[in-house]
Amino acid sequence: MQNPQTMSYNLPIFLLFSFIFLPFSISQAPSPSADACNGVYLTYLYQQGTKIHPFLSNPNLQPYSFKSTATILNTGAQDLMSWKMFIGFQHDETLVSAGAVLSDGSTLPAQVGNGTFFSGFPNADLKTAIETAGDLTQIQVQIDLVGTQFGVGPPNVPMPSNISLANDGYLCPRPTMQGTNLMYVCCTIDPAFKANVTESEQFLPRQSGDLTIAYDVLQTFDSNYLAQVTISNHNPLGRLDYWKLNWEWMRGEFINSMKGAYTNLTDPTDCLYGEQGTFYQTLDFTTIMNCERTPTILDLPLNKANDSNVGLIPFCCRNGTILPPTMDPSKSTSVFQLQVYKMPPDLNRTELFAPQNWKISGQLNPDYQCGPPVRVSSTEFPDPSGLQSEKSAIASWQVVCNITQPKGSHSRCCVSFSAFYNESVIPCRTCACGCPSNTGPACSTTSPALLLPSETLLVPFANRTSKALAWADLKHFKTPNPLPCGDNCGVSINWHVYTDYSQGWSARITLFNWEDTSFADWFTAVELDKAFAGYEAMYSFNGTTFPDVNNTIFMQGNPGLNYLVAETDGSNPSKDPRVPGKQQTMISFTKKATPGINVVGGDGFPSKVFFNGEECSLPLELPTGRGYRTGATMSFTLVILMTLLVLFLMEQ
Repeated sequence: MQNPQTMSYNLPIFLLFSFIFLPFSISQAPSPSADACNGVYLTYLYQQGTKIHPFLSNPNLQPYSFKSTATILNTGAQDLMSWKMFIGFQHDETLVSAGAVLSDGSTLPAQVGNGTFFSGFPNADLKTAIETAGDLTQIQVQIDLVGTQFGVGPPNVPMPSNISLANDGYLCPRPTMQGTNLMYVCCTIDPAFKANVTESEQFLPRQSGDLTIAYDVLQTFDSNYLAQVTISNHNPLGRLDYWKLNWEWMRGEFINSMKGAYTNLTDPTDCLYGEQGTFYQTLDFTTIMNCERTPTILDLPLNKANDSNVGLIPFCCRNGTILPPTMDPSKSTSVFQLQVYKMPPDLNRTELFAPQNWKISGQLNPDYQCGPPVRVSSTEFPDPSGLQSEKSAIASWQVVCNITQPKGSHSRCCVSFSAFYNESVIPCRTCACGCPSNTGPACSTTSPALLLPSETLLVPFANRTSKALAWADLKHFKTPNPLPCGDNCGVSINWHVYTDYSQGWSARITLFNWEDTSFADWFTAVELDKAFAGYEAMYSFNGTTFPDVNNTIFMQGNPGLNYLVAETDGSNPSKDPRVPGKQQTMISFTKKATPGINVVGGDGFPSKVFFNGEECSLPLELPTGRGYRTGATMSFTLVILMTLLVLFLMEQ
């Protein structure tokens, strides 16, 4: 086994690289590569790497620490606002520290082996050399990186696959290598790009996204300020229930008080025994709302909306529910306010910094990935006096969050399929919503789920085994050993093709809530690729068609039916299984608008199903009309075949 080794590189190359960023003088010649760049000049310098414990015999698994430096230099004639740099790490890197924040809101240490984006804090904007006389502190950013990589030992160098500027309106070619440890690229303005910002504006335009969060400073003083946070949902199928918001204070700030929301922990210890307590010696920290570096913020319940101490904020206090605008525009926004105390050296009413690393999540909702806060033009609010005028925020930032599917994540709802022409139900997939990490030999995570009789859809998975095995024995289905694991989904949905006739067809959709939490104002949506145009009516739900959203039918409960209750005990808890909350409706379709539709062939099943914005897991197969028919149907089929056989024999 090798001894620890340190990778280092000759000093002249490093000095040549550092020389690029030194002020020009008579005795110093500029770097040719930087001089030729009229745009934004990016570099990545690998400085050193050290073999670290554990020392392994497999070189591909051996970890090494590394130190690198990335730089961004504005060599163009335009300010670079809210810069964003991509580094294409490719050696299973774990980033331990960085001189910038990760754009996706991840906190360090973070897995960045598939590449990652960096954003600037606190120096997010780079001015031009023209307006600063070449002051490097205003036109350049240096990102010092420390982390761990695997499998690349000396003399090889674990360089990234690519570096580029991720700001809109810039073109970056493939980077150039200088030696084995230096990579650089010149990104230039795309002449075809049309920015929707005028030259007179000093901030970037607001961006669109599935969810946007505004951080507006309403009042400011030397040591503290009042901010308002506005969470706005823009996705027609996006939603949050019991939302939970996190961010990270980067400059020692803490929350003194809040209205319209609260933090899940009220503990002044971090401030009292930290630098905050040393500076604010006369402040009563027992009344402080939160001193965590990364607080968790929750919405207030409905009964606090008119509370003069913590409520009375428009669009607050809905128990964490944010509906899609297509469902109720008045409930697609959530607002709260907070008083923030600052720390030296920011004790100036104009020294304002938004928190970083924003994350928002809900219960049985889509996953959102949030970008960094970007300084935008000040938000304008209606004058509280009632006059026909607008009042501007002192400073505003925007955070854009988009629905994403994190690697390795699982859905939280699932779908089963059934049809009138097949006795069996194709249930939710095995481990559709994930499986316990320790299943052992008790169940198989890979075996397909067993076909079921329809009545078992109302039975919790833990109580289905005997019914599933009896059904398999009756229908002569094969059963794996061990049996497949459950779907582990909080909500399951059954789509049943109910009828099919010459002029139309019908379907039945049933929602089952296996959670301990009820869902108020629930909704579900289905994408029908081939049957959408034939939609006619819905009888127990309120149905709306969205042709511009991938041919989607949007469903919500009518008044009195908009509450999907939680799972409850059976009539006799000692012997009866628990009963899920259930909602059901029939849906009718006409074939006039969809000539040639093959309902039995599969055209009557949705390609995507959503519940409260979360995309549900679908079965891998559709019910067929070739087997498992009812006895009457089978007899009719045999009669037809026998008739054809007799006619054939008579002709012979």
